[in-house]
Amino acid sequence: MPLDPQAKQMLDQLAALGLPAYNTLTPIEARAQAAAARATAPGEPVAHVVDRSILVDGGAISVRLYTPAGSGPFPALVFFHGGGWVLGSVEGSDATSRSLANAAGCVVVSVEYRLAPESKFPVPAEDCYAATCWTVEQAASLNIDVGRVAVGGISAGGNLAAAVTLMARDRGGPRLAHQLLVVPVTNRDFTTASYQENAAGYGLSQEAMAWFWDHYLRTDDDAHDPYAAPLQAANLSGLPPATVQTAECDPLRDEGAQYAQALAAAGVPVQYTCYEGMIHTFFSMATLLTKGRQAVDDAAAALRTALARPAVSAGD
Repeated sequence: MPLDPQAKQMLDQLAALGLPAYNTLTPIEARAQAAAARATAPGEPVAHVVDRSILVDGGAISVRLYTPAGSGPFPALVFFHGGGWVLGSVEGSDATSRSLANAAGCVVVSVEYRLAPESKFPVPAEDCYAATCWTVEQAASLNIDVGRVAVGGISAGGNLAAAVTLMARDRGGPRLAHQLLVVPVTNRDFTTASYQENAAGYGLSQEAMAWFWDHYLRTDDDAHDPYAAPLQAANLSGLPPATVQTAECDPLRDEGAQYAQALAAAGVPVQYTCYEGMIHTFFSMATLLTKGRQAVDDAAAALRTALARPAVSAGD
């Protein structure tokens, strides 16, 4: 299917700005450019929003909690923003977090994990795991139902969410109810058909993804670590049910589909959707793209269903 007309219009407007590609910039320059381009329209009102600081190995990070209307205790989504592990922030994903909190009826715990290259793998993944453990440990004081906690994220955040589920299983950590993986990074493989079809001209390029990976990993060996590339995991059994969303015109489409297939083959319940004509950033552009709004609504519906009952991992 060709590029969706709304997505094409967005890409044309972006191209007209003539901004340099991220992979031609330093991480600091790229962050400044991304921050300047971020939409400034306010997100949806949420009943309560508060920032907290939590201790992690080597320091502290912040989390922002979005609590919807109601009395609780609420289910929760521990959410990890995108940006190739180099860019992005809680503030940058504020509108998405608000939409998910309202639509899914859950507390969204948005995590300000430390970024690469200042904090390379495994630091961002460990930060996200620590934030997930903190959410479960503090559930009562946060008005969260400890039996109904999910993880999720977009792009690199989807990668981190998948890594957290593996860590939780391998370390005997929190029992998670669901994983929401939106256009997730699951493998460092630039040979897939979607990388060849969408290498350039669709927002996220192959060159940019190579730049992100180079900043994230310490060595090439890290690309084979399942906590960096979840598709490398030899065993995906016993993980929480998953919702996986990909975009047709996205270099990451095939690795997202492959991960969904691998989860299903391991006995994990999976709901997979590829949104036709969409580009990598579509989920975060829900106010501009009709299918982006649909994806957010679909994700919220999946969370509502998954979080309506106690957490049950595959194989229980």
